[in-house]
Amino acid sequence: MEHKASVLENLADVRAMIKRHKRNDTLFAAIGLICLMLGLITLMLLFWQLIADGHPKFTLDFLTEFPSRRAARAGLLSAWVGSVLVMSVTFLTAVPVGVAAGLYLEEYAPKNWFTDLIEINVSNLAGVPSIIYGLLALGLFVYMLDFGQSILTAGLTLGLLILPIVIVSTREAIRAIPVSIREAAYGVGATKWQVVYDHVFKYSYGGILTGIIIGMARALGETAPIITIGALTFIAFLPPSPITTEPPFFNFEWLSSGFTVMPIQMFNWLSRPDHAFHVNAAATGALIIVVTLLMNGTAIWLRYKIRKNIKW
Repeated sequence: MEHKASVLENLADVRAMIKRHKRNDTLFAAIGLICLMLGLITLMLLFWQLIADGHPKFTLDFLTEFPSRRAARAGLLSAWVGSVLVMSVTFLTAVPVGVAAGLYLEEYAPKNWFTDLIEINVSNLAGVPSIIYGLLALGLFVYMLDFGQSILTAGLTLGLLILPIVIVSTREAIRAIPVSIREAAYGVGATKWQVVYDHVFKYSYGGILTGIIIGMARALGETAPIITIGALTFIAFLPPSPITTEPPFFNFEWLSSGFTVMPIQMFNWLSRPDHAFHVNAAATGALIIVVTLLMNGTAIWLRYKIRKNIKW
């Protein structure tokens, strides 16, 4: 009887403990949901305020006109073209190097103190403030390599900024691939490169692409490193076209051209005392947020689509 009473008492304690933990889980979930909703509501209100302030400039002329000292005539043409060109250089420099580095560190690099040191530094670089990259680029690209205050310098600077993000996201995507995929490929006689290229990279492509797009979205809105290397705050001309009508049909003079980008143009308009320029800045801010949201949404959609089509 005593043993039975002891068992019943222990069972009651376990039930009470489970009930208490469930109550704590529910409470934590409710607090987390409230915090999430507060953050989302705050962001939505700020975004709505930008749209409300900048909606008079949501016209095609705003995208096709150059900046001007008159707010009514000022446009965003040179800024968004500069952003596209800078992002192109950033993509072409950071993505191949970052993906290749992630594949090497995860699949080929020997596990020793040197690779551990590299991994620690790569992870730490992902959290370094962007202004540090601007100062590094100012000394390395502008003064030491004499690239000047150009599109090439800006693209390389932002490439360095997102390089750790691309490397880390590539490694995380590769780690998510089951070991059985590799073992099955080796079992049928595949080489190391065939396993990596035909299986590991293929199955991790969605996660890698997501990290790349998120990194590019971050680079699009960066201001501090671009200001540090000397981006122009007012520019009323476009760089030379990268494509020409004469052989070899490519022109690289645009890489050494002066430039501005959308965040810099927005900063310039905000610094003006005239309220009409603030309307232009609000429209630019809303445009940057929309593009960033579209890039992140595209990353999520592509990841879902690619993973859905993969047959494990």
